[in-house]
Amino acid sequence: MNLEYFIAKRIHFRQDRKHVSRPAVRIAILGIAIGLTVMLLAVSIVTGFKKEIRNKTIGFGGHIQITNFDSNNTYELTPIVLNDTLKNELAAIPGVKHIQAFATKPGIIKTNEQFQGIVLKGIDEHFDWNFFKSNLLEGDILHIGDSLQNQAVISKHQADLFKLKLGDTFFAYFMQDQVRARRFTISGIYSTNFIEYDKLFILTDMRHIRQLNNWDDSEVSGYEILIHDFDKIDEIGDQVYFKTANKAQANGNMLYTQTIRDINPQIFSWLDLLDINVWVILFLMLAVAGFNMISGLLILILERTTMIGILKSIGATNWSVRKIFLYHSLFLIGKGMLWGNIIGLSICSIQYFTGIIPLDPEAYYIATVPILFNWPLIIGLNIGTLLASILMMIGPSYLITKILPAKIIRYE
Repeated sequence: MNLEYFIAKRIHFRQDRKHVSRPAVRIAILGIAIGLTVMLLAVSIVTGFKKEIRNKTIGFGGHIQITNFDSNNTYELTPIVLNDTLKNELAAIPGVKHIQAFATKPGIIKTNEQFQGIVLKGIDEHFDWNFFKSNLLEGDILHIGDSLQNQAVISKHQADLFKLKLGDTFFAYFMQDQVRARRFTISGIYSTNFIEYDKLFILTDMRHIRQLNNWDDSEVSGYEILIHDFDKIDEIGDQVYFKTANKAQANGNMLYTQTIRDINPQIFSWLDLLDINVWVILFLMLAVAGFNMISGLLILILERTTMIGILKSIGATNWSVRKIFLYHSLFLIGKGMLWGNIIGLSICSIQYFTGIIPLDPEAYYIATVPILFNWPLIIGLNIGTLLASILMMIGPSYLITKILPAKIIRYE
């Protein structure tokens, strides 16, 4: 039998009399529980927020874009054509999930009361609708067929601004050599709460843009590549770049490859800064919980100096006695972490399934506080908290080495 563990268990679970250390022990357990709860909430909310914003950005532009090098980062893009051989090579890159063509055309919507600049985004029958289906409020997605339809999917922001509803028609005007107009019927209304994009993008058949720009049936503004794992975006982006860098178009222009990070550096830099906030919260919570545990352990040691003296007098080593109190601390840390996980995961679950805590979409781009259960990260957080707490207990346990049996027994 492990003697130190046995004694620690007796000390921890004995309830026959009250101890001066009991309030301090409860505060220590509460500190661990609150600290872990806050850390779980911080990690789950921040990772959930980053995922939501990232997915919305990707939903409008894909993970990787291939456009004409002469496009100058505008929505009025010089057309490109990818042959089937190059498309197949790109599709064969490990991690690539889908490749889809797109065409964009800036324009203006004008009614009797309002006008606003928009971007008409043309898509074809191969477009991945999963993102817009998950954010569709009314109507249906576009069903691209053989005949050209004047249907369009607009955002709720645009519908509210122009006082339009499902089935209404509107005119979009495009400035080129001469002003050209197109009449569209609203077939669906979406809302991502990502105002920067919601106020711009209207989805329609790509053939409208080809007609406006006098392109042939093979020309598009670019291609969006969707991948399986966002963490590999730079690696896959490099592979796409090397396969397209030396491919010249018929007009002599080169292909230009960008990841969504390159296209929206300000958004992803902002998201990366959120990690600093999480690290600050984790450090502060560990510091507070550790201080409470150190205080509790010191009180426990001082309260049991007689027991320590007796154990040393019968031959127990300093390390053996220290192990008793480290085991005791482990019981307290375990109890605090248990309650911390119960409280933290319960709050996260309630928010995840009910969305009871709202956010202002115009400020945060999402309607409710997001939650992401990243289980490897949560398990790692628990293991890190446990190890950090135990390591912080080793220093205060050195106090036991200063307790001399002769002095303690003499005064008893």
